[in-house]
Amino acid sequence: MQQRNNRILAVGAHPDDVEFMCAGTLYLLRQLGYEIHVASMSLGDCGSLEYAADELKQIRGREAEAACTVLGATFHYVGFSDFCIYNDDASNRKTTALLRQINPLAVFTHPAHDYLSDHEATSLLVRNACFYAPVPNYDTGEWSRSGRTAAIPSLFYTQPLEGKDIFGKPVAPQFYVDISDCVELKQQMLACHKSQRDWLRAHHGIDEYIDSMRRWSTTLAEQASKVAVKPVQFAEAFRQHVGHAYPQANFLAEALGIRVIEDNRS
Repeated sequence: MQQRNNRILAVGAHPDDVEFMCAGTLYLLRQLGYEIHVASMSLGDCGSLEYAADELKQIRGREAEAACTVLGATFHYVGFSDFCIYNDDASNRKTTALLRQINPLAVFTHPAHDYLSDHEATSLLVRNACFYAPVPNYDTGEWSRSGRTAAIPSLFYTQPLEGKDIFGKPVAPQFYVDISDCVELKQQMLACHKSQRDWLRAHHGIDEYIDSMRRWSTTLAEQASKVAVKPVQFAEAFRQHVGHAYPQANFLAEALGIRVIEDNRS
């Protein structure tokens, strides 16, 4: 059994997902001395009208590495292909192997309900892996020789895109994190993902890759300001998984103090 450490893991389905979801919060934790790891389930090999899949994987992998260099984090590619992230036995063991390799105190990932099935499957696989990783008889030796983790880590879900579920209904955060003084780093990380600008413009109709992040962070800040002691300029938002056996205490509130703004209105 591995001993607990100061590692934090953020898992996205694709390169740049973590930047949008929680890069500001990760930076704040790194400033406190935590070791940051960023994992991408796939390398987004379908996200282009210009490059073939194999070439795009190389490009996006380099972009992800560059973004992690800005953050001071370690990048991990889990080994899936774009649009091929499924909740099956091999996928659960592969994802659990990642958790065992890193043995994190806290984990961030997509919400259970989001606009894309890759995001939703990632959320479930990561949730399962948090629970499975300490179980000694769950074999992940095909992907990692790391032993079982010391305990189930704290698990946090980020906000779905546009703050709504697949039926367009609002998803209320449990709390916000004030990232007002580190949004520029979040922007620098996103700027590393240069290949995505043309893709998002062609497929999503988005021509403001970084500006859209700033607008969304501002929207969350406006929501946070309604329950905060003082106004917030930029924010990220989360919900914590507090089901049976998962840690109940809010690790982020303990670590970040007054930067965490609880929203008890829902």
